Amino acid sequence: MHSFLVGLQFLTRFHIVRQDMWSAEDFGRSTRFFPVVGMVLGICYALAAWMLVYTLGMRALTAVLLLILPLLLTGGLHADGFMDTADGVLSGRDRERKLEIMKDSRVGSFGVVSFVMLMFVQFALLLDMHPLLLVPALFVMPVIGRLAMVLAVACFPYARADGMGKTFADMADRSTVAIAAATSILFVLPWGGLAAAALVFGTIFALLFCRMITHILGGVTGDIYGAATVLTETLVLFIFSLASSYPNVWGLLWK
Repeated sequence: MHSFLVGLQFLTRFHIVRQDMWSAEDFGRSTRFFPVVGMVLGICYALAAWMLVYTLGMRALTAVLLLILPLLLTGGLHADGFMDTADGVLSGRDRERKLEIMKDSRVGSFGVVSFVMLMFVQFALLLDMHPLLLVPALFVMPVIGRLAMVLAVACFPYARADGMGKTFADMADRSTVAIAAATSILFVLPWGGLAAAALVFGTIFALLFCRMITHILGGVTGDIYGAATVLTETLVLFIFSLASSYPNVWGLLWK
């Protein structure tokens, strides 16, 4: 329970117990519970989607509020990692300079533009999604996104000699991946074949994305963890939104 609470309070704005001192072991053991943290977020997102669709209907305001909610509940942690990644990777500099840019707390033009474009894409995907798919999509989205983070942590080398992300990487092992994968499957599969497809494609995408980044930077960083999470979540929304254009297909998958 302690490890889960460490992960919950690090990845979200939920502060259930007072924790002033966190050790490297606490951070490392919490990694396997990241999909469970995603499940907690998924419940919040799904309930919000149900209430908004019920009260406001499926309109632009509903999509905007559902875009804002993850930023509020996570404190923009993963969005910050995505913007830092865009600033560094798209800078066109050498490896060391890219890592320096990513470490800079200031957000550059590449990060801002990339994040705005990402928000536009997510807005369109939510707005085009069938209302009946909103709840399952927003429940499984953070679960699959946090599994992507676990894969980034455990399956790829860390690009820097130190850093907070290295604390997670040093403690992650095969059992971490196995536990995270098992819990993700447990949370996702009950939602049907479409959710299962999102899990498969999300996993493949996360691995390919981190492999590409490793080729560019020689490894991954804490910012890459956030970027992998955000991009994988966007892919999940894309799969559910695309299925909305083919109701017969997703109807069969839902069963």
